[in-house]
Amino acid sequence: MSVYIIAEAGVNHNGSLERALKMIDVAAEAGADAVKFQTFKSESVISRYAAKAQYQVRNTGVEESQLEMVKKLELSFDAHRDLVRHCKSRGIEFLSTPFDVDSLNFLAHDLGIRSLKIASGEITNYQLLVQAGRTGLPAILSTGMSTLGEVEAALGVLAFAYLDSESQPTRERFLQSFASSDGQAVLGEKVTLLHCTTEYPAPFDSVNLRAMDTLALAFGLDVGLSDHTVGISVATAAAARFAKVIEKHFTLDRLLPGPDHKASLEPDELKALVASVRQVEAALGSPMKIPCGAEYANIAIARKSLVANQKIHAGEPFTSANLGLKRPGTGISASEYWNFLGRNASRDYELDEMIEVKDAGC
Repeated sequence: MSVYIIAEAGVNHNGSLERALKMIDVAAEAGADAVKFQTFKSESVISRYAAKAQYQVRNTGVEESQLEMVKKLELSFDAHRDLVRHCKSRGIEFLSTPFDVDSLNFLAHDLGIRSLKIASGEITNYQLLVQAGRTGLPAILSTGMSTLGEVEAALGVLAFAYLDSESQPTRERFLQSFASSDGQAVLGEKVTLLHCTTEYPAPFDSVNLRAMDTLALAFGLDVGLSDHTVGISVATAAAARFAKVIEKHFTLDRLLPGPDHKASLEPDELKALVASVRQVEAALGSPMKIPCGAEYANIAIARKSLVANQKIHAGEPFTSANLGLKRPGTGISASEYWNFLGRNASRDYELDEMIEVKDAGC
């Protein structure tokens, strides 16, 4: 299965439907598998007392609150319908991250999306996780800011919700669901974990890409990367470490105002990311160490055969002085060198002439 590449539009449309539609075009032209937005009702997600993150302050200043900033980035439900239609016309999957239950239900039941993306910040929002699991949809769960224990707890909530559509959620039921064979089976079928460093941009020395391996070993699930670093090198490295999903923010222009633009790829960079990941996929190939098809024609060119280093007379013994190893490799393999030393030549050989097979038995 090839790496599933999500082009994260997020809120980089700045609340403009026209810009959001253009971002779908860019993601499709780059060759991404999906383009992802964020669906929310600002007042349901952010209190009027919530402070901005430091990266948001750096990028947008302190004049407005987090709620005021995010409110300007909100797209209406009707706008989402336009986005879905445009994605279908461009042959790219529409995804969105819900941040409240009403938005989740809209995505799952009104828009009929095929899978849910759950943000890192929602990993302890068990109400949202229960609603997500009870849709029955596959979930891609980002794990930024989380410990292994918090990831396990969230998986228990999802396992419970997938298996039980009626019971009252309790921590005991979450634990039982996670530990059950049915719970493990449904998680393996429906959940992908994304390693993530929740900072914009994320410093390279805080990425800890090997934590992808830890998640895979701990939970036996498909894993991938939600990448917030600058550039494409970390995402490409994740593909080489067998990431199943790679998510990367992009923008039409990094100079646009807003919280996430500066940590996002521009269109040409997004296209380069997709190309780089596809090249890595092709390069990973098979674990078998055998010559590939393209190599066979070069074996005879690159390897060496036994040849006469000088004129050799019939009956004369082969020695380190008169027996040499030279290209091409169409004669007796160079690996037979020591087997021929001390044997007598069956006929005369001129300089560079290949030694014949019949001399192997002399």
